[in-house]
Amino acid sequence: MATKATQRKVLAVLAGGLVLGVGTAVTLAAWNDSEFANGTFTAGAFNLQGSTDGTAYADHNSAGSAATLAFTLPAGLVGNMSPTSSVYAGFWVRLAAGTTSGANLVADGTTADAAATSNSDHLSYSIYQLAPGATCDAASATGTPVATGTTLDLQTGVTTVPLTAGATSTDPGTAVQLCFKVTADAVLEPSLVTNATWKFTATSTN
Repeated sequence: MATKATQRKVLAVLAGGLVLGVGTAVTLAAWNDSEFANGTFTAGAFNLQGSTDGTAYADHNSAGSAATLAFTLPAGLVGNMSPTSSVYAGFWVRLAAGTTSGANLVADGTTADAAATSNSDHLSYSIYQLAPGATCDAASATGTPVATGTTLDLQTGVTTVPLTAGATSTDPGTAVQLCFKVTADAVLEPSLVTNATWKFTATSTN
């Protein structure tokens, strides 16, 4: 017959076995899955062109490749400029075929020959947006100008000109004619030749 001491030992062993059983665990496999996505990004095309006759368009994207405007005196006047006379020249702008966004055009500065050797300080200018089909002359150069300058090397009063892209990728945008009016003051100096260059910048609207 087991003594009480032996029973305590057996119970202790059984208790120890139970404790070992508690430490047993089952490990389950982890499941995972992934999804991926990619995108392709193509930039639109954008190109501004100009024309001195509304027919032949080209890029004039630097001062060195500027289009030469053909200024004319009003009917009845011949020869070169004289004090208080005005001359006029048209310049057409449009977005080239393949351009994918409309744009806003602004006059973006002007440069002219130095006043010490030219009439740049004695010539002012105004630039007007004309209605389709209008002729650039004294009758049409009215209203709110796109830009003005009290001398050929100054610019004030800038107004935005909206340009539309072509209906398809092979169509150019609608052309807009700008009319330049240059006016001599009363003290225009004789025999001097003066060159001026205007810059226009178009910014896409999309």
